[in-house]
Amino acid sequence: MAVYRVYVTTGPYLMAGTLDNISITLVGTCGESPKQLLDHMGRDFAPGTVQKYKVRCSEELGELLLLRLHKERYAFFPKDSWYCSRICVTAPDSTVSHFPCYQWIEGYCTTELRPGTAKTICQDTLPLLLDHRKRELQARQECYRWKIYSPGFPRMVDVSNFEEMESDKKYALTRMTPCAQQGESSGNQYLPGFPMKVDIPSLLHMEPNIRYSATKTTSLLFNAIPASLGMKLRGLLDRRGSWKKLDDIRNIFWCHKTFTSEYVTEHWCEDQFFGYQYLNGVNPVMLHCLCSLPSKLPITSDMVAPLLGPDTCLQTELERGNIFLADYWILAEAPVHCLNGRQQYVAAPLCLLWLNPQGALMPLAIQLSQTPGPESPIFLPTDCYWDWLLAKTWVRNAEFLVHENNTHFLCTHLLCEAFAMATLRQLPLCHPIYKLLLPHTRYTLQVNTIARATLLNPEGLVDKVTSIGRQGLLYLMSTGLAHFTYTNFCLPDSLQARGVLAIPNYHYRDDGLKIWAAIQSFVLEIVGYYYPSDASVQQDSELQAWVGEIFAQAFLGRESSGFPSRLCTPGELVKFLTAIIFNCSAQHAAVNSGQHDFGAWMPNAPSSMRKPPPQTKGTTTPKSYLDTLPEVNVTCNNLLLFWLVSQEPKDQRPLGTYPDVHFTEEAPRRSIAAFQSCLAQISKDIRERNKSLALPYAYLDPPLIENSVSI
Repeated sequence: MAVYRVYVTTGPYLMAGTLDNISITLVGTCGESPKQLLDHMGRDFAPGTVQKYKVRCSEELGELLLLRLHKERYAFFPKDSWYCSRICVTAPDSTVSHFPCYQWIEGYCTTELRPGTAKTICQDTLPLLLDHRKRELQARQECYRWKIYSPGFPRMVDVSNFEEMESDKKYALTRMTPCAQQGESSGNQYLPGFPMKVDIPSLLHMEPNIRYSATKTTSLLFNAIPASLGMKLRGLLDRRGSWKKLDDIRNIFWCHKTFTSEYVTEHWCEDQFFGYQYLNGVNPVMLHCLCSLPSKLPITSDMVAPLLGPDTCLQTELERGNIFLADYWILAEAPVHCLNGRQQYVAAPLCLLWLNPQGALMPLAIQLSQTPGPESPIFLPTDCYWDWLLAKTWVRNAEFLVHENNTHFLCTHLLCEAFAMATLRQLPLCHPIYKLLLPHTRYTLQVNTIARATLLNPEGLVDKVTSIGRQGLLYLMSTGLAHFTYTNFCLPDSLQARGVLAIPNYHYRDDGLKIWAAIQSFVLEIVGYYYPSDASVQQDSELQAWVGEIFAQAFLGRESSGFPSRLCTPGELVKFLTAIIFNCSAQHAAVNSGQHDFGAWMPNAPSSMRKPPPQTKGTTTPKSYLDTLPEVNVTCNNLLLFWLVSQEPKDQRPLGTYPDVHFTEEAPRRSIAAFQSCLAQISKDIRERNKSLALPYAYLDPPLIENSVSI
């Protein structure tokens, strides 16, 4: 008689336990055990517990290949969900096998688990295991289906499929889908407090292993409800018309001020702070170094001579690499929208900036259209105060539109959703790249589904607060994706291509490169362990299907994007994985976390403009400036969103935090520990530097970076 000792860990989450009968079957190279009920006196499988059982076999099973969990009805109790974290099995010869699970198991079904040792398809030779990989991916592909949201968009998850599967009693297909990425299961996820009707029946049926946990849902609601109710009670969400004076905007979030939001309120109109935001604001990816001026921006040396001083000139500064351009060309053809029944306006500015001898980035000139001419004057810092302030505010409005739609939502949320989908559909649980990427996909499908149901839907928040509305959003994102390249996606390449490696005090760049290097070193070790040669990459059919699906579904098969459709070497794989992890974590933190800080003072990030761009100088007054800014209700609705998305709900997992032990081998565990140590040192350096800064930059401090796009 051979006795196997089985240790079953139930997750420590709300309602993670089960009253259903749980049985187990062990499958080895020499046979399989009888199906055995796991049952003790009293309750089994309570949340946070580890239960010990014995499985008796007539003889030893050899090397364990699979573990089958059978979840069946117990007496008259209704079926429930069970969150199984992991199962450890000790064989009669004291060999220990770890079976990671980390998923919700719903209903009555059988779930098959493999030992935690990661293996590519090339390393599996047994027909049983190859068949298991195939069936697992078939089930995943049935569960997670692609959907076209709009022409030119990255493809996304079809949540209606979850409704169909539930109504047809097909959830058993997902039981071989060990893609749990969170703790507690929960129900409806829509965001209350927003002044709009939200049609989100699909959110009721999100697949449980991609759904927000109860902790995260509750935290999200507690962030949203007080702020929205406070505005509602003061009548701000329904008040139309212009702001009477700028100072009134200070009172919107009187109880939600931060050090940075107060700093922005005090310094927003200063030219030096205007330039600073191109480096360390929420959209730090716009600047390009110039060696000559584009013909569409006919600035003369005489125009800027008073700003540059007597010791230099525009041509000299161009040759020195000190002249930079922010070009909002993408807005030139953007549709415009009506808010509160009034036509709104959009500009496509060109903003020229100079890196002065003191190391400050200063605006030199602003043209509010892509077409020069008498009706498109070039505004200068030497113009009258209100003309220059209005020109800068138009640029800040363009910044808002490009940042929110493309830098933020398209290039992090939507692309990371496509990465998550391809990972779930093409890589089985035992695949090393699945294990590596899974923590960086946590909650992404859920948060994007919420966004599409509340922000992007017709008459959603985008239609209520932006000058371009939903149609403009669709245009910007499809146009942005059509011009997005692999160079843009990879931080070191992007910085070099934009010519911004030498700008001082560019904290986003400095911190981002350190984090990129830490991720790259970590990924290099993981890839090196599982892919020792070019052939090992090329012959991994699952890996090639994964990268091919990303190329086809995220980048629509556009070869000019430069994104790989096939990977040929470990080096190519390392770069691609590094970029994915960086953009799912650090890049999202950099462009998301500061939205309230930099946008709470509305004139610094207006979501719409109510008057057309000025065609002559000398016409702007304090009243006309206020009449150009968004109305009161539009402002408050937008700032409510800023507040909500800047507050990462509870149930956080910072970058490098992997509480679910998917990698069980010693080598990747050592690599994870080294990665965490490196991130800790980066955090220490950032915090030490920030002590000497008038405005600390903490958005890329590793403990403040979420592993994935989850808000």
